[in-house]
Amino acid sequence: MASSIGNEKSVNPVLRISQLDALELNKALEQLVWSQFTSCFHGFKPGVLAHIEPEVKAFLWVLLWRFTIYSKNATVGQAILNIQYKNNLSQTEKYQPLSKHQKLGYLIFTVGGRWLEERCYDFFSNRQLQSVSKIKQYINFGAGLLKICGLVNFLIFLQKGTFATLTERILGIKSVFCKPQTVRQVGFEYMNRELLWHGFAEFLIYLLPLINVQKLKLKICSWCLPIANLSNSEKTLAAHYKVCSLCGEWPTMPHTIGCSHVFCYYCIKSNYLFDMYFTCPKCGSEVHSLQPLKYKIEMTELH
Repeated sequence: MASSIGNEKSVNPVLRISQLDALELNKALEQLVWSQFTSCFHGFKPGVLAHIEPEVKAFLWVLLWRFTIYSKNATVGQAILNIQYKNNLSQTEKYQPLSKHQKLGYLIFTVGGRWLEERCYDFFSNRQLQSVSKIKQYINFGAGLLKICGLVNFLIFLQKGTFATLTERILGIKSVFCKPQTVRQVGFEYMNRELLWHGFAEFLIYLLPLINVQKLKLKICSWCLPIANLSNSEKTLAAHYKVCSLCGEWPTMPHTIGCSHVFCYYCIKSNYLFDMYFTCPKCGSEVHSLQPLKYKIEMTELH
């Protein structure tokens, strides 16, 4: 039996990183609860909670303790990671939940210790008496000693992997898995698809800004709608070219760029500002000079 238990522990150990992650999740939850609680008092007078802040925090932490450690033998972070506390002082080999004394001790060490630290700081910071200063020195010495003990306990935890906090070691509570850990069959097909897709998306994000979409569009239009070479005289412009070579509508303020095609002023100006190397989509001529059309194309000439 002992050998089977040893094998079970070796197969399903509570990793150090899992225990540390549970502690970080607990801290994050406490910060979230406190921020949500203080947001309810934004409309009140500033500093309304300053005098009773330690007591309010202690009340909230007691509520968390009631619905986590007291009822489920696990904190919120441990419950997320499939971990719970075990009574390590029991002599039986089976799982034993925490006793009431251990639960109350956990409450006193965690909630009561933090409340006492904050309240003592507020109490001694406002008094400068000599007797009070001596008490303050003793309290600071005790707090420093507890921090040193916590550091030593953390070093032992890194070596052995049990009792992540000093409170757990004093009360004899140990972190264990709620359910046996099974070996997961991980498939990498989905991960490979995601990696390929993300790589292709990053390539497109890098490539698309280098492509002149407007110029490419005009080039394709010139291939799809070829136009025969015409005379470059202004009479030919007035007689045949009654549409803008870019938008296909009646040219508004018609202009030319030195070739035999007519453009709206706003069409050619916007395209030329967008692309300094703009060429005519019909014949491929470069913009030499932007000149207004001298002859007025009357509506009667359309018929």
